[in-house]
Amino acid sequence: MTTFRERLRDLPVFPEDLPGWEVADLDALPATPHELFVAWFDDAVDAGLLAPHAATLSTTDAAGRVHARTLICKEVTDDGWWFAGHADSPKGRDLESNPHAALTFFWRELGRQVRVSGPVTPDAEAGAADFRARPDASRAAGLVGRQSEPLGSLAEHRAAWADALERVRAEPALVAPTWTAWVLAPTEVEFWATGTGTGQTRVRYRTDLAASLEAGDRTPAPWTKELLWP
Repeated sequence: MTTFRERLRDLPVFPEDLPGWEVADLDALPATPHELFVAWFDDAVDAGLLAPHAATLSTTDAAGRVHARTLICKEVTDDGWWFAGHADSPKGRDLESNPHAALTFFWRELGRQVRVSGPVTPDAEAGAADFRARPDASRAAGLVGRQSEPLGSLAEHRAAWADALERVRAEPALVAPTWTAWVLAPTEVEFWATGTGTGQTRVRYRTDLAASLEAGDRTPAPWTKELLWP
């Protein structure tokens, strides 16, 4: 009988004929990771990938326990990578106790991954704008709240969601009181790619954001680029 371990090893990981990523000159890469990320994101969209804006957010609580979940990236600006949710959710509580996190984007069909890590800052005003821009069904789910609390039955949730849906449709400006947006201002962004017959390529962008903030300098710190061993 085939073991589960053997079944896992027999599964294909990436499509065939991936072109890989040749980096002959680091200076030829964009000056900031934001620019390269947007270019890779556009490649994922052009390739028809589903949910290319989905990412895994990893956080830690006050006791150092790590939690991860998949969410949607809402924006990428010079300030960083944006996402949203309830301030009193597990991720919100984690970020309040330890305002550092990591986002991981994985585009299997292209053989690419991007890891973004750094400090996270909440923005209630941006959160309100995000909530109002959500579809009615998503706004209703956000208005119900109580994320990750024990649920007695699915019927209980369905009824609460239906009531919330009526309310958000009647009040287009309504915003869930705990809804917020966070921006992850990266200190490191790593781009990873693999190709058929070419092996893996890793490039890391790094910046000393903490030193700039401690010095009272709000201008973006310069980025350095380096190749990493796979």
